Amino acid sequence: MPHITPPIMLSHPVRIALIGCGGNGSQMLTGLARLNHAITALGHPGLKVTVFDPDTVSEANMGRQLFGAFDVGASKAHVLVQRINAFFGLNWEAVHGRYDAGYERQHHMAIACVDSARARHEIHHKLKRSGVHYLMDLGNRAADGQVLLGELFEGRAGLQAPANSALLPSPYDVLPELVDLQAKEDDTPSCGLAEALERQELFVNQSIVTPALSILWEFFRHGCLTWHGAFVNLRTGSMRPLNVREAAAAPAATTLAAA
Repeated sequence: MPHITPPIMLSHPVRIALIGCGGNGSQMLTGLARLNHAITALGHPGLKVTVFDPDTVSEANMGRQLFGAFDVGASKAHVLVQRINAFFGLNWEAVHGRYDAGYERQHHMAIACVDSARARHEIHHKLKRSGVHYLMDLGNRAADGQVLLGELFEGRAGLQAPANSALLPSPYDVLPELVDLQAKEDDTPSCGLAEALERQELFVNQSIVTPALSILWEFFRHGCLTWHGAFVNLRTGSMRPLNVREAAAAPAATTLAAA
C-alpha cells in the first residue's frame, strides 16, 4: 500500500521549513528551487520555503558547501536565499537563527539538515506541538548517511491523506538514535577545507540530497510514495531504499547523526 499525498498539498502552495543550510541543507535548498520550478511548470501552485540557520560562513565551508570567499562572515541563510531568489525569481525567506516557535504553525513540512542529536531533539519537540505534518531528516557521517520522510501524528494540520494511504512513521521512530542525547558526538568546527575533508568525503552530502529530492519529486509529481527513505554508503557504492510499510531496520554502519 503506497502513501498518498494529501490532495491539499497538490492544489495549494506548500510551506516548507528548511532547518539548517550547511553541507546537506545548502544543496537541499538548491534542489528545492529546481523542484519548485519543475512542478510549477506542471501546474502545481509551488513551494514557499523558509530557511533557518544561526551560523555564518567560514573558510571551511567553501568547496563542500555552496559558498565562496566573498561570503565568509555572512549569514548562511541570507546568502543562499538571496542567491536562490535572484536566480529563480522567488520570494523565499531566510532567518538567521534557530527554528523557533514563532514559525511552527506556518509550515506543512519541515526538512531537518542539522548535525547533532541535541538539535534534532529540540526541533522534534517543537514540531510535535506544531501544525507541521511531515518531517524529512537528512544526516551523514564520513561516507554514509540516510534520508527519512515521516509524519508527525501529533500535528496533522488538516492534511490527512485518503483512508487507503499508508502511514509514514516519524524519522525518529525509525532511527531513535538520531535524537539520543546520550550519544557521543564530535561537534568541533573544522578550521579549514582540508580538515573538513578528513571528516567527510567531498560528495557525501550530494549523495544524501539526491534521494531526498527524488522522494519529494514522487510526492509532488506523482502524488504517492512507495518508498520514503534511503540508506546510502559511498564506500560500497550502495543505496538501500526504505519502502513504505517496510520494517524499519537500518543496515549496520548507516545509523548516524551528522549533517
